[in-house]
Amino acid sequence: MTGRTLASEPHITIRYDVIEDILYANWTGEQTGGSVMDGCERILHYLQLHRCSKVLNDNTNVTGMWSDASEWVAVEWFPGMHQAGCRLFAWVLSPNLYSKLSADLTLSYGINGVIATTFESKDTAKAWLKAMG
Repeated sequence: MTGRTLASEPHITIRYDVIEDILYANWTGEQTGGSVMDGCERILHYLQLHRCSKVLNDNTNVTGMWSDASEWVAVEWFPGMHQAGCRLFAWVLSPNLYSKLSADLTLSYGINGVIATTFESKDTAKAWLKAMG
């Protein structure tokens, strides 16, 4: 993958590919409300910094429930992402049932302004982002 690493923490790695204009967020391990909020704030910061409109949010390696942050992600963070210029959000779901339920709960609050679509694979998510613009 081209691009460069912007942040590398135990719970999240963020990369930006200037050619594809995609911000990649790779979440890892057990997530808590605090780690989710921290990672989301980092994504928002780099999205604003690079004026990027596309995010590939990869939860493939996330384990466990993080539903305590679901409402905040939907009600606070997604509107901030929209305001910062995010238009397309490809969300690769974790195979972990509890993580997947947390993502579903987030989306159940309703996301406005950003087209957020879930995927089972990173390749499919990336292809969607490219096809959408």
